[in-house]
Amino acid sequence: MYDLLNSRNEWNAKRAIDLAAKLIRVASPSLSEGSVARVAAEEMKELGYDKVVQDTAGNAVGVLFGRSDGPTVLLNSHMDTVDCNQDQWTCNPYGGETHKGRLYGLGAADCKGGLAAHIHAGSLLKRSLLPLRGNLIVAATVAEENGRSLGVRALLEQTLADLELQPDYAILGEPTGLGLYYGHDGWMDVTIRVHGINPFHVDQAAERITRGLGNGRTTSDRYAWVAREPRYYDRPSGHEACIQAERRLAASDSAREVMGQLQHEAELVVNGSGSVAVEVAVCEESQKLYTGKTVAVRQLVNAWATDPFSPLVERARQALAAGQCCAQPGKWELGRSGMGTAGGVMVKEFDLPTIGYGPGDEAQAHAVDEYVDTGKLAQAVYGTAVIVHGLIGVPVFGWTSDEI
Repeated sequence: MYDLLNSRNEWNAKRAIDLAAKLIRVASPSLSEGSVARVAAEEMKELGYDKVVQDTAGNAVGVLFGRSDGPTVLLNSHMDTVDCNQDQWTCNPYGGETHKGRLYGLGAADCKGGLAAHIHAGSLLKRSLLPLRGNLIVAATVAEENGRSLGVRALLEQTLADLELQPDYAILGEPTGLGLYYGHDGWMDVTIRVHGINPFHVDQAAERITRGLGNGRTTSDRYAWVAREPRYYDRPSGHEACIQAERRLAASDSAREVMGQLQHEAELVVNGSGSVAVEVAVCEESQKLYTGKTVAVRQLVNAWATDPFSPLVERARQALAAGQCCAQPGKWELGRSGMGTAGGVMVKEFDLPTIGYGPGDEAQAHAVDEYVDTGKLAQAVYGTAVIVHGLIGVPVFGWTSDEI
């Protein structure tokens, strides 16, 4: 059965590489994804998706309807990229040029290559005429890099509800090097405010807190707090010190409990520093989506993990094996502060079983001279289609590509 998908992948694989290059050539810094959203939507329309919409958050969403109402699979990749310093690149970050089997450009690995693979995986299933009992949603979402997956929240809270679709499984196109990933650590950025009438007492308390948290810069504990130097302000109501601190979160961590513990420890540290008050809060800022909608962004990425022996992971693994694809299980390392995926929102906030399978390599995410291997991108189109069919496809036995 998967021989049929493989035999018909050549056209889609080539189109996916061309689409990835086209997406790279359209600049899409976070919160300014309008132009690239139109490219994604037009591609899905041209490929014959049953329904294509652009929602109020700016997401581009395509749907292939199955024979019944479910189950439903969501393929999700973000359209936005981080900012880049072009002077550091040896190639044009918006060139979308291919050299020796590598497609170069900003977002090639994270996550425009994955998006192109998702769009054409849906097309491959449609062209192959393999029946689906459930629905397939392909979503190109906004505000992942600087918006902490605001686009995904809008997609799951409103857009899919309006379409009367409820996903049962989600697959991220984030860079996994064609591995089957099932989670990663999280992180949080907090502000510790120390306030009082006496400036000496406030400054002394802030210095004590900073010294107590600063060991994260030297310790081998990856989950230790790292604090920045305090900033001091004279307010009409008194003197204030603000300390920003960040910390990785393990899958077993509760952000609420971690904050509560930090609040307790900070209060103990300042005990004896005079009459001062301490408040800990997650950093928050207003962001404006390209559609004009203003939203509040909390600097928090939830850690998440899908059970590696869950039905989702097992079915995906078995489908890839049946399709003769090698996919090593693993988790994202997230070597740079602030990195994450929409999985934290999907799993922790919407209880949606989620895995990752994408053509990019994680080391290329946010890297200078970022690239995606074109061979892996082609393989990701086929592999993603195989996983989707393994989850929602109607088993077809005895068919050959000559009979369809």
